Amino acid sequence: MSIDRLLTTVLQLYQDVHDDARTDQIYGSTAALLTNLSNPLNLSLLTSQLLTAPALWGRRDGMRTCYRIISIFNTAAIHVRRNELENATAKNKGQQQRAGGGLSSDKWTAAVLKGADDQSGRWQHLLVFAGVLMGMESGHRHSLSRGMRNTVEGAVVTAANLALRNRAPEPPAPSAPVALALNYAFPLLSESSRAGLDCDALVPVATRAMLGGDGLQDGIFLATIDQDVRQSDQKFMWAVDAPSYLHLQQLEQRPLIAGLGPLSRLLAHAVQHARDSRVVLQLQDDLVSFTARLLQHWQASKLSELEISEESLFLTPETIQTTWPALWQFLKKLMYAVVAVLQAVVARSLLDRHLRNHTTAPAVATKTLHTLRNLYFISSRNGSDAFQVYTFTYLTSLDTLTRYGAPSAAFLASIKPAVPQPPHPIPAHPLHRTLDLFYLNTAEHLPLHLSPQECDALIVQPATTYLTTTLATPTTPRMVQLFEAAHSAVLSCLSCPHNARLTADLVPFYAETLFASFPAHVSPRQFRLAFKTVMQILSPPFPISGSHPELAETLLEMVRFRVGFAGQAPLPPPPPPAAAAAAGSEGGPGGGEEEGDRVLVSEQSTLVLTLIDALPFLRLGIFEEWMTLAAAAVNEVRDDVLREAVKRRFWEVLVSGEMDVERAAIGVAWWGTKGGREAVLFGGRVPPPPQEEMFMMSGAIVQDKRESRL
Repeated sequence: MSIDRLLTTVLQLYQDVHDDARTDQIYGSTAALLTNLSNPLNLSLLTSQLLTAPALWGRRDGMRTCYRIISIFNTAAIHVRRNELENATAKNKGQQQRAGGGLSSDKWTAAVLKGADDQSGRWQHLLVFAGVLMGMESGHRHSLSRGMRNTVEGAVVTAANLALRNRAPEPPAPSAPVALALNYAFPLLSESSRAGLDCDALVPVATRAMLGGDGLQDGIFLATIDQDVRQSDQKFMWAVDAPSYLHLQQLEQRPLIAGLGPLSRLLAHAVQHARDSRVVLQLQDDLVSFTARLLQHWQASKLSELEISEESLFLTPETIQTTWPALWQFLKKLMYAVVAVLQAVVARSLLDRHLRNHTTAPAVATKTLHTLRNLYFISSRNGSDAFQVYTFTYLTSLDTLTRYGAPSAAFLASIKPAVPQPPHPIPAHPLHRTLDLFYLNTAEHLPLHLSPQECDALIVQPATTYLTTTLATPTTPRMVQLFEAAHSAVLSCLSCPHNARLTADLVPFYAETLFASFPAHVSPRQFRLAFKTVMQILSPPFPISGSHPELAETLLEMVRFRVGFAGQAPLPPPPPPAAAAAAGSEGGPGGGEEEGDRVLVSEQSTLVLTLIDALPFLRLGIFEEWMTLAAAAVNEVRDDVLREAVKRRFWEVLVSGEMDVERAAIGVAWWGTKGGREAVLFGGRVPPPPQEEMFMMSGAIVQDKRESRL
């Protein structure tokens, strides 16, 4: 069939709706015509008729039709450029064979653009322009002249803006096709062309496309899973042929979901360049609502009742090998997209005067943290939150909220864990414990501008629940994280100078809890760090050192007393970082292990190291005495290897600059002239200091009392 007859046939087929087979044939014939037509007028006519053809637009294919329109123009453009290069090569060789229609890329593009006329909608034009731009310029192809490329980019921007802001009598443009076309075209646009996009209108359109029915479906896909979960041999089974799993696979193949990463970058660009800050605030409200529904759907699912460490026990092999990883991979992809958009909102809130004022800034930070909390059942899984965009979004929001006491208290009160009910003070549902972990990790950053009463009610009391009950609870990775987060939260409250009275009441209880936790629930590094922090809090210049000067020495006595009967066997090393990550360990404050954890220590040597760590913070009046007591404790360590490690730490404290000038001077004198060296290295006894000790400057002339009597 000749090209002209094929054109006539296709134009006739455009007028009626056909079955799937004939429709596929129409698409193929259209692509062939776009590649082989030699008359620019026919190209314009074909494009114009294509954009109004009932055979394509009268079917209920939704986004599939839009995707195929972009695809055929992309494919045709690639073939046109290839034919142009082949014809140029043949001409140079003196051959007369012509490939395709013989039009140059510029002429072909101009003819196609001319076919986007007033008979079709602007959003349909955008599909054509995006396909042409992709076919001509993507993949490092530079098919168009500079002027024609600028024309195509301008056409994309103009069509997008008209579609985003279309006015009567035209019906509103569907958001998903506009977002789809821009998703493909946006990476190819120059900075000047991107600047022409109407970002105020693009933000709500791209948001609806990402979260709506053609995108993430408002999280409804998660609600349908529970209906297909069955029990088999006391295990949960989510089969590969379950409708909800098949729907999840189909969802991943949708164009907007397949391009969720680029779509989030497009939306982030629109957020950063929108002129009206109100559309940014509305976007944030939409993200909070979407993630809240997602969390609600997950909480209603039976699968949310599983701890990460229990999955291999309560899931069938088929589920844990196929459907379960696919679900979490999809959820992580969703989480990355939402966080990427949130990062743009937070970054803008630092610069936009409408968003950084004292009224709006804490509201933006609070909504961001609410969104991250709703996603925490995803991001807390196997360290999925350990990427730079998440860290920036989370910590920047905390930094903003920390400056405002009342909003900080209101935020903590809104997500505070439920009041514990004896005899089960810790929530039984794993999801509730996960949310408690987010609460504790967040609360530790916020006590500086909270009143002592608010610190007690909103941080100390919820953390105390896990400090007192975790000791009798079976150890799981999640419970270890909660225990460490509770310690960090309490220490953050104790570190605030305005909490001196609260600290005085709380330190004895906290110290007892710390001693009871070691070494079963707290690693040596964590025990030393926590005790060192407490000693620093109880020392000058903190106010409590003046009102309760005896507390610091009392805690040291508790440590020294335990050295005598502490275990001397080396403690087992913690799991390596890779194993800890696989078990779901956190990298946040109080969580994770460091290099110091892998040094061989015993319970006894850890207590001695704790005494040594506390020396730089002691009052001058008791400093030298406790250096002597610490030296005696060093030689109570019987194991030679462990004792040598403790000696090295003693010497490190003296010479590494951890002490201030006064303590360093006392330490040097104690080491060199008062028997400190012999006491630490050889177990010698330090002689008691003389009753009258004269301090003098080196080289001073001292009058002898005997001479004065002459």
